[in-house]
Amino acid sequence: MPSEPPELPEPSELPEPSGLSERDLAVLALERESWAGPGAKERAVRERLGITPTRYYQLLNALLDDPRALSHDPVTVNRLRRLREARRARR
Repeated sequence: MPSEPPELPEPSELPEPSGLSERDLAVLALERESWAGPGAKERAVRERLGITPTRYYQLLNALLDDPRALSHDPVTVNRLRRLREARRARR
């Protein structure tokens, strides 16, 4: 009697190769987009991620210090790190 193959997990259940969560990847994806008008990005954060803009920026700031995020999307992470450092230098 042939045995059945093991059941495969759903794609959303599989760990990301980068080690980042789906939410982390979604945050980085939002940062790669350009935003037309005031409030458009904040609206997208609420609609797509279901979190407040304040929480979004907390997560983003933590991601900028995460080596896995840098490995996954070095262009975006380095651009955002430069912007963060420039803001800090102006204070």
